[in-house]
Amino acid sequence: MPLLNAIVEKSIEIDNKIFLLKVYSPALTANVKPGQFINVRVSETIYPLLRRPFSVCDVEGDYFYLMFNIYGEGTKILSRKEKGEQLDILGPLGNGFNIDGDFDTAVIVAGGLGAAPFPFFTRMIDKEKEVLSFIGGRSSHDVITYEMKNVSVATDDGSRGYHGNVIALLQNKIDELKSKKIKMFSCGPSAMLRALKTFAIENNFECEVSTECAMACGFGICQGCPIESTQHPDKYLLVCKDGPVFNVKDVVI
Repeated sequence: MPLLNAIVEKSIEIDNKIFLLKVYSPALTANVKPGQFINVRVSETIYPLLRRPFSVCDVEGDYFYLMFNIYGEGTKILSRKEKGEQLDILGPLGNGFNIDGDFDTAVIVAGGLGAAPFPFFTRMIDKEKEVLSFIGGRSSHDVITYEMKNVSVATDDGSRGYHGNVIALLQNKIDELKSKKIKMFSCGPSAMLRALKTFAIENNFECEVSTECAMACGFGICQGCPIESTQHPDKYLLVCKDGPVFNVKDVVI
């Protein structure tokens, strides 16, 4: 696995406790694909002990961005990184989204920080393809639309956009979706992904999802991120190595 030393350019708070970390690493940006992730050593000490996995949020030239919120000591340390600091990263890791398929419209479905991989996705997809972004959150404070195109928002409490969850919003737009040749791409909470899987299969939509899991090593050695395969019920796949992106038909969410 490629172990890289990257250099922090800056940390930006784009919303309440939502951060973007801009990092210089030509070796990573030359090879990473939308939907892949990196494992970051956030401290030079043994605490926190394990690396933290992050989707690559965006790429601009030799710089890449990570998007995260502060939910523990590791992300708190990461948010305080300053220009010129070294960042020990492992990546790119895992499998990304297949953005070259036979479809005319990419439908992004994201919940909360599940929006993280999609700025890069939007940047890299064929410009001839239409992109529709459906973003959900519990309230307006949980909605992240950074660098997204053609955004429709749903909030559980109705504080922004459609009053309801993002799957209900999709159902509300079903006639529009069925009039296009679409493929769905998603990242977010497991409950949302389960509901999206049902929606996609019932409507015969192709759908890829980026699954979330604690990934200690990032490349399959620790066996700590199993996900059940629908193709082989007696076998488990690994989110870090076989994913994190899967066709919804291939895994139990």
